[in-house]
Amino acid sequence: MNNYIKIKNLTKKYDKSKSTKVLDDVSFNFEPGKTYSIMGPSGSGKSTLLNLLSIIDNPSAGSIEISSNKINPNNIVENDLIRAKKIGIIYQDKNLLSDFTALENVYLPNLLLSKKKQESVKLAKKLIKNLGMSARINHFPNEMSGGENQRIAIARALINDPDIILADEPTGSLDTDNAKLIFKILFNLKNKNRIIIFATHNRYFANMADCKIMMNDGNMQIIDAKT
Repeated sequence: MNNYIKIKNLTKKYDKSKSTKVLDDVSFNFEPGKTYSIMGPSGSGKSTLLNLLSIIDNPSAGSIEISSNKINPNNIVENDLIRAKKIGIIYQDKNLLSDFTALENVYLPNLLLSKKKQESVKLAKKLIKNLGMSARINHFPNEMSGGENQRIAIARALINDPDIILADEPTGSLDTDNAKLIFKILFNLKNKNRIIIFATHNRYFANMADCKIMMNDGNMQIIDAKT
């Protein structure tokens, strides 16, 4: 198995003086070719888990292993490189750079790796076209709708062809029609080598995943897993 995520005894506390744990000794293996939904009330640990899996945050205890790479929280340069090459992140609020066009937002992550602007721009244009956004390629985020911005955010997340896609409430601020479109796009990204993990409050979208995870009080419970 070339691509996987393994978490072992993962714990996260934000205030060491308190006994409350946002994540409490969680262990699980995420396998390639599968989609995972994460549900749970606010404060249950969904976003915290995604932040740890994306190596944006560090655990208080336990370990994270990504494709045989055991993550060392102190190795910032290596972790940044792993994130750039292997992980695509989609946020609820799109998190696009407001002073950059749709095209610039998409190609910049690839340019940082390849240092080849012409190739990065060409790849970005292809992704934007595939998502039906060519007409908005030179628009700024404040000139696009919420659904359009989220499609550009998806293109940005895909620009480095990641093995792992993490999405934190990717349709939380969208209407029903746009939410369905975004999830259709998300599930079309599934392939045998890719892991897709998303947090959602929407049970309909959660039920579409191969494996459904419930978070509560920092604990993880598998409530549905398709074979």
